[in-house]
Amino acid sequence: MSGVWGNKIKLSIFGESHGKAIGIVINGLEPGVELDLEFINSEMERRAPGRTKYSTQRNEKDNFEIVSGFFNGKTTGTPLCAIIWNGNQHSKDYSNVKDFARPGHSDYTGFIKYKGFNDYRGGGHFSGRLTAPLVFAGAVAKQILFKDNIIIGSHILSIKDTKEKYFDKVNIDSETLISLTKKAFPVLDDKKGEEMKEVILKAKNDLDSVGGIIECCALNLPAGKGDPFFDSCESILSHMLFSIPAVKGVEFGEGFNITKMKGSEANDDFYTKNGIVKTYSNNNGGILGGITSGMPLVFRAAFKPTASIYKPQKTINMKTMENEEISIKGRHDPCIVLRAVPVVEAACALSILDII
Repeated sequence: MSGVWGNKIKLSIFGESHGKAIGIVINGLEPGVELDLEFINSEMERRAPGRTKYSTQRNEKDNFEIVSGFFNGKTTGTPLCAIIWNGNQHSKDYSNVKDFARPGHSDYTGFIKYKGFNDYRGGGHFSGRLTAPLVFAGAVAKQILFKDNIIIGSHILSIKDTKEKYFDKVNIDSETLISLTKKAFPVLDDKKGEEMKEVILKAKNDLDSVGGIIECCALNLPAGKGDPFFDSCESILSHMLFSIPAVKGVEFGEGFNITKMKGSEANDDFYTKNGIVKTYSNNNGGILGGITSGMPLVFRAAFKPTASIYKPQKTINMKTMENEEISIKGRHDPCIVLRAVPVVEAACALSILDII
């Protein structure tokens, strides 16, 4: 079942963008875990739409309701289920194009797979709206990881072709990661951030959209976690990351840049200090043989431009099989990257929790 993920921690996600509610069930949590609901709320607000002019004006508060697995402020050990009620749908925006395959969307593939019975409104179950339950689950995972001092943070590395500097993969500190989670536009260089904002606004004014790259880091992971081959750290993380709508690429450490290096440059030389094994560089992103090395875990996720744009596009009518032209209406993000930052962190936290 595509709606279920995980080995030691199992997630089951449900709902549609314009349905009554969306939600998630988390199996495998230990009993007695105290959850800070205000922290979960703050993570949900980072992803919520309608907060800035750089995102869709759909005004969903993403208020969650925990309906099972939580009692007297702590997990019970039974399945934890959270529901997020939908309340700002404009389904009429989709009624006149329900038979049209929107370019870049799952309309055609979903229509074929589900024989036309799928909910087409707002993308239905394929919608980025379904990342809200992922952020809820990630906020739970983050709190569990905090107890082991595992810190996760990320920044917008690029929007279209405007790019800032990479993380220092060896010396990144927890204060930097934590401060990024509190920024409305999480970048290391605020000047570059302003340039990125201009790129987004230009695309919006041109009735178009842009994509970008998010770089994420997890600190203080112990060495020796993960398994080779099918359950490698990269495999588990990639599986979850590619579950996020619009992710089209994932790379670890130096990623594709490592192909330009010689072995003598790409290898991370070891040393010990106060009984702790470290490496001078971190080109492999904290993973060797699918297992954590103890160095910072660093990866990047590439997001395509938002598929919903207002410019006229060529398409087909899936019922009549005639060629058509479509101009998408409604409320859409000119760039999904900003709201995807907490989603990437949630995917990272859930993957690490499953691994350790």
